[in-house]
Amino acid sequence: MFEHRQNLLEQMLKENDEFLKVYNKHQELDKRVTAAELGTAPMDDLALHQLKKEKLWAKDQLARMMDSTA
Repeated sequence: MFEHRQNLLEQMLKENDEFLKVYNKHQELDKRVTAAELGTAPMDDLALHQLKKEKLWAKDQLARMMDSTA
């Protein structure tokens, strides 16, 4: 995620607590989505869809925060 902006990502993770919070939330959601898709954490389609929406919201939030500092 944000490979083309790795330096900014690392800087914001160190300096911005809100960014770090949203980033950690995104990482947690990513792990849950992956587990559900692999079948290691069974969940119904509606719950998986909701997790994916939350994950996308978090990613969009991170992108907006990065754009506002660049």
